[in-house]
Amino acid sequence: MPQYYSLDLRERVLKYLESNNNKKATSQLFRIGIATVYRWIALKRKKGHVRPVRREYAYKKIDDQKLIEYTRANPDRFLSEIALDFGLTPSGIFYALKRLKITRKKRQLSIERGTKKKGKIF
Repeated sequence: MPQYYSLDLRERVLKYLESNNNKKATSQLFRIGIATVYRWIALKRKKGHVRPVRREYAYKKIDDQKLIEYTRANPDRFLSEIALDFGLTPSGIFYALKRLKITRKKRQLSIERGTKKKGKIF
């Protein structure tokens, strides 16, 4: 998780800018990037405060238990078919299945056929 500059520092920087309008000197004095100074100024203008903007909790788009039940009931479905049923993308389904450690099981017959072809010597 990223570390934020303290609210106290942000307010001191903006207070210093009120008396001294030189943004480059302010960034050097407080040892912060000049882009950060501009960002804080824009944030103050837009929202009226300079509190750090924290991201809300990112909820899971798919219920793990429903996905487990679905894969037990439909073990031969493709990712694209599962994605249509859940209203997500195939890559989202792939990563959810990977997180749940549900893997694609190969049929024993196809494995035996593949090894027979490789094992023959002419």
